[in-house]
Amino acid sequence: MAHSTRDKILIAAATMLGEDPTARLSVRAVAARAGVSTGSLRHFFPTQRELVDTVVAGIHDIDLPEDPMRDSAGTPAERLVACLRLMVSQVGTGDRARAHWRAQHDAYIAAPPSEDAVHAYLALERLGVHRLVTWLTVLREEGALAPGDLERHARFLLTVLSGLLTERALPGDRARLEFEAGTLATAAAAVLRPAAPA
Repeated sequence: MAHSTRDKILIAAATMLGEDPTARLSVRAVAARAGVSTGSLRHFFPTQRELVDTVVAGIHDIDLPEDPMRDSAGTPAERLVACLRLMVSQVGTGDRARAHWRAQHDAYIAAPPSEDAVHAYLALERLGVHRLVTWLTVLREEGALAPGDLERHARFLLTVLSGLLTERALPGDRARLEFEAGTLATAAAAVLRPAAPA
């Protein structure tokens, strides 16, 4: 199936973000990746912000092929932990985790980020919150979620994930992954209703 020019641009930009969430979606870089001219890209997306917003909005609507929240065999806690693990696994461990952390540092911490970089970061943060809110909504509908604001729960979980991703970039041993599993279970328990006694 042939893709339209607009679709080629969006696919290229989404792929770049998938490979590196800190990727600068510059007009030149995305146009080159999509195999289109910068003029064509500007026709569909006059600004970098419009491109970022459209890509992130499109990712919002993508269903994960193996969404752990759909595993009806698991308890709410097991499913939520599996969802959190999925988010952490996208960064990996060792050199891959260090490369991710370094890219985050270089893009947003080492020097004051540009307005476009801030906009891109906030759009990606909203994407993470949206994904977690989607999962938490399922748990709320099942009566498994503790009372409270969905976004507040989601941001708490993202804060825990940020800490674990930083740890993955630092020197450590295999015992750290066992600690990570316990941390994810504790974080999930903090936003879920206590399980009814059997």
